[in-house]
Amino acid sequence: MSVRPIHDVTELLQGWSDGDQAALEKLMSLVYDELHRLAKRYMAQEERGHILQTTALVNEAYLRLVDSRQMNWRNRAHFFAVAAQLMRRILIDYARSRRSLKRGAESPRVSLDEAPAVTQEPRPDLLALDDALNALAAIDLRKAKSRNCAFSVGLAWRKPPRC
Repeated sequence: MSVRPIHDVTELLQGWSDGDQAALEKLMSLVYDELHRLAKRYMAQEERGHILQTTALVNEAYLRLVDSRQMNWRNRAHFFAVAAQLMRRILIDYARSRRSLKRGAESPRVSLDEAPAVTQEPRPDLLALDDALNALAAIDLRKAKSRNCAFSVGLAWRKPPRC
């Protein structure tokens, strides 16, 4: 492994800040291996089976770095500190999106006022329910009263409450 002089990287960073696209290409060829090692360290801390791979993390960080054209790069250390922070943010964004998917992020948002109108459950047949409760009352009055309480309060919530 050949070590590049720090001043070469710093000069390329300054050239890139000034808008020199060729400096960016040379810079990436100089720092890619170190970015890859940095990403590998971050990925080693992630759980097994992570959807992102080391190279994908480097590429995503690169895309975000390229978008930061207005950045006034001070030196090599500043560049790697920003790259490390971007990699960490990418992993955090991934973790947040994964957690939100577990909590129904893809479910449509519905206000409580609209909820009864968009429910996919069939509305109960109230006449059939009344007939069933009356038949139960003829057999066991206590159970009928209990179910009547549960159904009358629980219809709006789709589950019987405790009475």
